[in-house]
Parts: sequence; C-alpha cells; structure tokens
Amino acid sequence: MGRFTINDFLKKKISAEKITMITAYDYTFGRIVDEAGIDAILVGDSLGMVVQGFDTTLPVTMDEMIYHTKMVCRAAINAMVIGDMPFMSYQVSIAEAVANAGRFIKEGGAQAVKIEGGIEIAPQVKAIIAAGIPVMGHIGLTPQSINIMGGFKVQGKTVEAKQLLIKSANALEEAGVFSIVLEAVPVILTKQIIETLNIPVIGIGAGPDCDGQILVLHDVIGLFDRFVPKFVRRYVHLKPQAVSAVKSYINDVKQGAFPSEEESFK
Repeated sequence: MGRFTINDFLKKKISAEKITMITAYDYTFGRIVDEAGIDAILVGDSLGMVVQGFDTTLPVTMDEMIYHTKMVCRAAINAMVIGDMPFMSYQVSIAEAVANAGRFIKEGGAQAVKIEGGIEIAPQVKAIIAAGIPVMGHIGLTPQSINIMGGFKVQGKTVEAKQLLIKSANALEEAGVFSIVLEAVPVILTKQIIETLNIPVIGIGAGPDCDGQILVLHDVIGLFDRFVPKFVRRYVHLKPQAVSAVKSYINDVKQGAFPSEEESFK
C-alpha cells in the first residue's frame, strides 16, 4: 500500500477519516505497531520517561533521539516515522534547528520531525521546511516547557491562554506545518482551534473532535505504570503478565525444570 505521507494526513482530514498515531522507540515495538496498521509513528522524546526512567523529557539528547529513530525506521515499512526534536535542539538558533532536524532525516531515516512550541518557534519551523523537511507542530501541554508551566497541567484555561494557543496554531500553519499535535486542552478550545485551521489536528488529551489521536505505546499496552494520565486508555495491562512470566522462569530455573530435555541439544 506504500508508506503513509504528509499528503495522506491531509487526504484523511478532507475525507473525515481519523488519523492514527502512536509512539515507538525501538525495532521490536516499531515492527509491532507497523504490522498493526498504524498510520504514523512518533519516536517521541517521551522515551526519556518510559525507556530511560527520568521524571521529565528534558535530559534526552539528539544523539539518543537519532539512535532510537534509526531502530524504528528499520522496522517501519508502511507507517510514516516522525522524529521528536528534543529540548535545546532547536531553541538556540535557526541554524542549529535546521541542522538537527536534518539529522533526523539524513542519519535517523525519518520522514518528518515534530517540534514543540507556538509563535515563538515559527522562524525555526519555516527554516526547517525551507530545507525540505516536513514539520509537525505541537502546542498545548508541551512537556519540554514543564518548568515554565509548573507541571503537567491542562492548558488553555484562561482567556489569555486560549487566545495564545489559537494564535500559535495559526502561526504554525502559516509557517508551513503539515499537522499539529494538541495536548491536554479543554474540548471546547480544541473545537475552536480545529475550526481555524486547514491542516489536521492530532489530539492527546484534547477530546474526540481531533482529526486523529496519538498515545504513548507503553501506556496503551500497560507497560508503564508510574502514573497514568486521565486521557490514556489501556487496551491491555502487560506489566503484571511480564512480571508473572519472569517469576515463573525464575522458579523453573531454581527447581531444575528449565531447560527440559526437549529444550536441550543432544
């Protein structure tokens, strides 16, 4: 069927067909979600929390993002792969933003990048796109700005905050992004933002009216349980099953039940 592209994002919006996205950080999970038929995979800097064990996404480096993007790109045949630009990979200068975005394409093998921020990063977005790299925006709760936001909180609750998010969405569209991730905002505001845009809006904690949805894979399959955001739906809870399996393995080894004769070479 061919790889999903930025053109397919717009086609699905026009035809009112929901876009499906999920995160993945390595070859095995990349292959699983690709085989399942997901439209696009985000190699998110959320790996800092669900893979590396940090409390925030801030410590994740460009080299680490490229490393994980390479693995996912080896697995994804049909899904579009989007690399998530980590903290301080685009804020310092436009030139640095373009160079780092280019690494995702040239070294990582991704087809696009995602960048957090609104009006303030429009110049970087324009420059990255001018270099031939598709960009997905990300506004609302932007985890890289957690210290300014004062934690993982719903955004756009005040009149001023709502107006800024709407302006940011329009600024990003004008800058040329092919889609925008909208995270942790009230449903009413989501509708207002969607009505002002011609590009797809992908929600995560932004209600059912978005053109598509994205979740963290480890949340969806119940592997990460340090905390579970309100907007997450678990479709299976694998961590207890995994712990149980390892306990059974430990017991079999201790009791001499593994390996059996059938599991041994003669």
